[in-house]
Amino acid sequence: MTDGFDRPTASELLQAVREYLADEVVPATSGRISFHARVAANVVAMIERELALAPQLQEAQRRRLESLGLESEAGFAAAIRNGTFDDRWSEALAAARADADDRLRIANPSYLEAPVAPSGWL
Repeated sequence: MTDGFDRPTASELLQAVREYLADEVVPATSGRISFHARVAANVVAMIERELALAPQLQEAQRRRLESLGLESEAGFAAAIRNGTFDDRWSEALAAARADADDRLRIANPSYLEAPVAPSGWL
């Protein structure tokens, strides 16, 4: 948060909610309630990561698009559809993969540690 706001910060509040759900509610419940508490804890963790990472990841995406001569994700998708990158496919694929990795950094960074697809796959 910016200077001038007292504590706890939004990030600290989210951390407290996440820890409460994961450490208190999940172990004290079962079935549907426990499942929903785990889901809620994961949602709060995603919000924490988005608050922390979104500005730098958005800037990285802006730079990637700019390096391809584009201004938006919609423009990127349209350029792929209309064949603009047929002769620069590796560039487009690298940008799309970097974007997917950045989205995973927020949604579920553990997926970035998953095994790599067999050769021959995208």
